[in-house]
Amino acid sequence: MSLDPLDVIRDALGRALVDEDGEAITLRPSAALSEPELAAFRDTLPMALPSPIERLLRFCSGIDGTSAAETIDFTGRTIGFEFVEAFPHGLPIAADGWGNFWVVDLSPSSTDWGPIYFACHDAPIVLLQSGNLAEFLVEVFRMDTPPHTSLIDDVHEDRLFRVWIDQPGILPQAVAAVSPDPMLRAFAAPLSASHVVVDLRGAAPGQGFAWGRYRLGSLKRHRVEPIFALEKKRGVLDRLLGRGR
Repeated sequence: MSLDPLDVIRDALGRALVDEDGEAITLRPSAALSEPELAAFRDTLPMALPSPIERLLRFCSGIDGTSAAETIDFTGRTIGFEFVEAFPHGLPIAADGWGNFWVVDLSPSSTDWGPIYFACHDAPIVLLQSGNLAEFLVEVFRMDTPPHTSLIDDVHEDRLFRVWIDQPGILPQAVAAVSPDPMLRAFAAPLSASHVVVDLRGAAPGQGFAWGRYRLGSLKRHRVEPIFALEKKRGVLDRLLGRGR
């Protein structure tokens, strides 16, 4: 049975949380959405509002006071972030206060508030954080529960896969274009040989791609699935000879 995000929050509100310095944490749930606000929010979504999320929003629209994030807003109303190339229907739900955000990757076929990605600007990477909102919240509250081990911290610091340095999971276009997976093959086939492909279907928390290592503005995405393509930056000789345009 899957976790319910409202149950996760109620459990945290009933516990004595402390930060890594032993200081007490006071959670501050935001006001619930009114019926008109719920109706307006539904109209902004690419899919139907899942019932667990509706129950959550009738209880609170966000929660502050955690060590994991400066603010958490399940509606995204107070968080100014978008990255439409990666997340065409992305809903930012949390910010760390340092210019980095957690985004729910919604689509017309979504039935849950997930997956959730961490979008970092320094280094410029996108990493899978959690499969859904309940899993995200569990890790948020683990940051304030001894021994304070949490996937939020691991992903935030790129500890699990060192994506910026090692770039694991990168497929050259020529390899992806002959993949036995028909979806991957169809996505990669029209791309140029200067592209690489990252397939995050079935990814584990911490996996992702270092978009800052590739040509600015080159990010492409499958229309529904988390399959991405990036184009390698041209070298000096390529630019002089006009190659790779």
